[in-house]
Amino acid sequence: MQKIYLDQAATSFPKAPGTADAVFRFMTECGCNVGRGSYAGAYSAEEIVYDTRMFLCRLFGCGNDPAGPKRVVFTKNVTESLNILLKGFLRHGDHVLVSSMEHNAVMRPLRQLEKQGVRFDRVPCAADGSMSLKDLEERILPSTKAVVMLHASNVCGTVLPVAQIGAVCRARGIRFILDAAQTAGVLPLDMEGMCIDALAFTGHKGLLGPQGTGGFLIRGEMAEELEPLISGGTGSISHTEEIPAFLPDRFEAGTLNLPGIAGLKASLSWLSEQPEGSILAHELNLTACFLREMEALENENLVRVVGRHGIEGRVGVVSIVPLRQDPAELAFRLDERYGIATRVGLHCAPAAHRALGTFPGGTVRFSFGPFNTESEIDHAAQAVKKLCRMEG
Repeated sequence: MQKIYLDQAATSFPKAPGTADAVFRFMTECGCNVGRGSYAGAYSAEEIVYDTRMFLCRLFGCGNDPAGPKRVVFTKNVTESLNILLKGFLRHGDHVLVSSMEHNAVMRPLRQLEKQGVRFDRVPCAADGSMSLKDLEERILPSTKAVVMLHASNVCGTVLPVAQIGAVCRARGIRFILDAAQTAGVLPLDMEGMCIDALAFTGHKGLLGPQGTGGFLIRGEMAEELEPLISGGTGSISHTEEIPAFLPDRFEAGTLNLPGIAGLKASLSWLSEQPEGSILAHELNLTACFLREMEALENENLVRVVGRHGIEGRVGVVSIVPLRQDPAELAFRLDERYGIATRVGLHCAPAAHRALGTFPGGTVRFSFGPFNTESEIDHAAQAVKKLCRMEG
């Protein structure tokens, strides 16, 4: 049976060419730590980490900043990054704005902080996942300290107006924290141009790197306001028990996932060689092909397409609700009978499903990557048609 992987929004597969080899080479040829040794192997590992920081700086619009590499902090994933940013920055009495499309990577830390006197309000999103700037501005309070939002929905793929949100925040003196889990490596990101104070990313999705890699980039002004969530050995200023005041050491206690970072460097190198905008164009072409077939089923009252129907203002994530069977049943049959891997349920984003009108049943999500093909998308669409019409 042909196996088709359409769960790219959860984690990319396959990874970029050379990624697995880079992890293997690090484990077998280097294997050293950084900041803990004065020998060639340690310097080689440090060079890999520095090069990866530079790739990320260029990708996120900080390549011309001499201090740019220091502003890159490595973590395990975007969730850890958001926890560090939110719990290290917000205090009792602070107010935060989020969208109604947020992932639990934002909402669960905020629920914890709510018990410590941090308040938040949701900016409502429309039934297609879009958000109005007017609705954002109307909810800004004198105590609003940060706006924390995802760049694109992991449920329906709708992209929020990040540059405009950033401009509003900069004009009001509010910090803007962006969750780029679904867009890093796919959509253009420019921290300075988009007025982003902190950008959280993960390595295993659009960056096509290994699981267990991620991090955040932070502007110097905000870094000074951020209290480390985790502290310990950094390999620097070891004569003192105080946490280093300088970046990135201040937020990188303990040993990094160096094999993963080596793999991430390889995937970033591959991404840097692709024509600008080519991955997005490819994924949106697949999205358009799939949406045409799903809209035909929608006209037969067999499914509901969630979010935007066109490819403007979205990434390659499409959710549907089968109208004559349970979403979990459809996802199971797609895998069992056709070898098609999707994601079913609430996608760790219950608020988004409430906004989209798909709570509590959830959706079946199809998400596309740079190595998926039109024939795979057609095969998946025909499988959905057969299964939905069978139940009809």
